[in-house]
Amino acid sequence: MFKINTFSNRINFRGWLNNLPTYVWYLSITIVALLICVPIFTVISSLFADKKEVWQHLTDTVLKDYIFNSLLLMLGVAIGVLLIGVSCAWLVTMCDFFGSRVLEWLLLMPLAAPAYILAYSYTNMLEYFGPVQIWLRGIFGWESVDDYWFPPIRNLWGAIAMLILVLYPYVYLLARVAFLEQSVCTLEASRSLGYNPWQSFYKVALPCSRPSIVAGLALALMETLNDFGTVQYFGVNTFTTGIYRTWLGMGERVAAAGLSSFLMIFIVILLFVERKSRSHARYYQTNNSNQNLPRYSLNWFRSILALLTCSIPVIFGFIIPTIYLLNLTIRNQEETLTENFWELSRNSLILALISSIIAIFVGLIMAYGQRLIPKIIINISIRIASMGYAIPGSVIAVGILIPLGKIDNTIDSWMTTHFNISTGLLLSGTIIALIYAYLVRFLAVSFNTIESSLSKIKPNLDDASRSLGYGAFATLFKVHLPLMWGGILTAIMLVFVDVMKELPATLVMRPFNFDTLAVRVYQYASDERLMEASAPALTIILVGILPVTILSYRIAKSRGDGIS
Repeated sequence: MFKINTFSNRINFRGWLNNLPTYVWYLSITIVALLICVPIFTVISSLFADKKEVWQHLTDTVLKDYIFNSLLLMLGVAIGVLLIGVSCAWLVTMCDFFGSRVLEWLLLMPLAAPAYILAYSYTNMLEYFGPVQIWLRGIFGWESVDDYWFPPIRNLWGAIAMLILVLYPYVYLLARVAFLEQSVCTLEASRSLGYNPWQSFYKVALPCSRPSIVAGLALALMETLNDFGTVQYFGVNTFTTGIYRTWLGMGERVAAAGLSSFLMIFIVILLFVERKSRSHARYYQTNNSNQNLPRYSLNWFRSILALLTCSIPVIFGFIIPTIYLLNLTIRNQEETLTENFWELSRNSLILALISSIIAIFVGLIMAYGQRLIPKIIINISIRIASMGYAIPGSVIAVGILIPLGKIDNTIDSWMTTHFNISTGLLLSGTIIALIYAYLVRFLAVSFNTIESSLSKIKPNLDDASRSLGYGAFATLFKVHLPLMWGGILTAIMLVFVDVMKELPATLVMRPFNFDTLAVRVYQYASDERLMEASAPALTIILVGILPVTILSYRIAKSRGDGIS
């Protein structure tokens, strides 16, 4: 009897060992979801706290201003990115005109330039002592500001313009992909019914692409709510500037949490709209979507209009600020390319590299765990862990610093009581906390990219690997990773660039005496020292060009050479 029980226990133990990978994926994904949830739930919980005095003070003073400005900012950006993004996507995809093939990828270039860098550049170019007004005074003979009127840029409308120039690629990108996926038969059927190009666009292509366009719009509006550098520099009071001012300027953490929770309401609405639009994205094609789309040939006048329509966003959103910063950097290299610049570059490089590697590792665990265990619990955990990208950096900073501060205070109190040793801040205000914020913010970027690459690997390869005696881990390293290496490198670059550009979370959470390129650009620009800011700003733009170029190349090849 004893031997039978022992043999049975051995069988159960071996079965547990064989299922160990399943338990590992369950545990890993659950832990990741919980870690990502901490800052989100911390902010949401502040909605239910007893803070009547705080809410009353916010309502009486700044809340109405924040709501009005944020809504007006979102409305202006929405109109602008829709007009530019959709029109440019349709023109370069469906129309044949001079420069259309080059503009296909040039239109994505403004993604490499953060809005706050454009804000600093255009302010310096358009101010009274800037090159534009100096040139105008020289041409027309004006001697003082009383002789002419020049529109101010540092206001709400200027902020809307800067955000439109860098955010329209979100709508352009998804709209163009949707137009590329249009069925040739559908478009030709519209032509056979007598529709001209405008009617085919308005009545056929646009309705079929609406879910993708709305998804791109939601992403652009989320980035609008996340922006801090532009609105702060232009003096526009929004939720992000209010959170920063309340937290660091006044030291009111409770009020900052209240503003963060209110901003979350806007985010939840945008997420709901984006998910709702995606739920209706079921448009079935009647033929091979890889067949080349028919392109409309434009006459010389319409070709010029199309060229101007597609060139203006690229010129003002990328070429002019990049050339201006490059000129400033080269002319003043002794003041710009200093030892401090290389130190800032090293700090940004280390943070971006560590954060991207960790994000890729965690994203790989989530994507592969979802492939191994397609259970509802895993899917819900992954969906929660992917929410961080929709949350503004300032909100994430508040949601992380509050619990980490409580942990630090608890440890310090316990060590002081038992050992008479003060530990101070062990977690908050450190690089660990900052990398944690980056992981929460950009984990969705790495996960979505890796999941896309992993989904292209047929499941029968997994079965073949298992039939050869390989377990889940061996299959991952020997089969999947070699096949998805390109997607992993793309994910690393995307997270790397996002971390390099991130300003609100870095500004609030960076360790003492530890600055990055983005933070120093903000500080220099705030002190009206754009010459010193030119090299760091130019570096951020140049770093962002590589992944944007690769992304554009992949889209251009999605239908083959005929459409690229």
